Amino acid sequence: MYKLIAIDIDDTLINDDKEVTPATQQALEEAIAAGVVVTLATGRAYSSAQAIARQTGLNVPIITYQGAYVKNLLDEKVLYERYLPLDAASKLFDYCVEHDLHLQTYIDDKLYSREENQKLIDYTSLNNTEYFIEPDFAKLVAQPTPKMLIIDEPDYLDEIAPVLRKLLGPTVHVTKSKPNFLEFMHAEGTKGHALKFIARHFGCGLEQTIAIGDSWNDHEMLEAAGLGVAMGNAIPALKQIADYVTRSNNGDGVKHVIDKFIFNREA
Repeated sequence: MYKLIAIDIDDTLINDDKEVTPATQQALEEAIAAGVVVTLATGRAYSSAQAIARQTGLNVPIITYQGAYVKNLLDEKVLYERYLPLDAASKLFDYCVEHDLHLQTYIDDKLYSREENQKLIDYTSLNNTEYFIEPDFAKLVAQPTPKMLIIDEPDYLDEIAPVLRKLLGPTVHVTKSKPNFLEFMHAEGTKGHALKFIARHFGCGLEQTIAIGDSWNDHEMLEAAGLGVAMGNAIPALKQIADYVTRSNNGDGVKHVIDKFIFNREA
């Protein structure tokens, strides 16, 4: 019944040791061998996501930057891209300067910050991302970017998120990938929009798709998919909207989904 599976990476496909377990790897290979399209849907940059995709043997387009950028692994052709409107990027930059907030941007798949601090170091150490410092950040803000990101305390981000949504307007999608990461993309740069695009690309209906995730930035694709699955370690809000809750990322939750819904076998 299901022909396409879109899987988030962090805290979903990989465990807390940042690894795809052998059991999950085998399940992915079995699904692909059975003719199922398996893709990744992540907030990560393409440069970071593609390394994991290649390790797991995928050879299809993958969804990156929360859905703002879909790129084929085989020939690296960009199939779908939505950039943050330049006027919104400029407003966001001015707001962050005024309120002394740490802001990051991505240009040509490279991560930039206007200063090196602990927030940047901690963020990039999560997935060994290379970063670049550009004090003249305004010139970067004038270039197309699939994503900008503020790092701060969760409660403070929850406080400013509605302020920034109002400031930036309906052309911008604002979401949280983790409690202390507030991310900004084009309104059509969501995992839900990208999943719909991938499904059309492979000629399958949304009712034939499965989406698996753990955080609120996954909710659009869980709602769009025929079967929306939350990990056992997912935030409560995502579990509430999911069609099914699987095991945790440390308990081979992705493997369990493939076993149950692709091969109709109970583990």
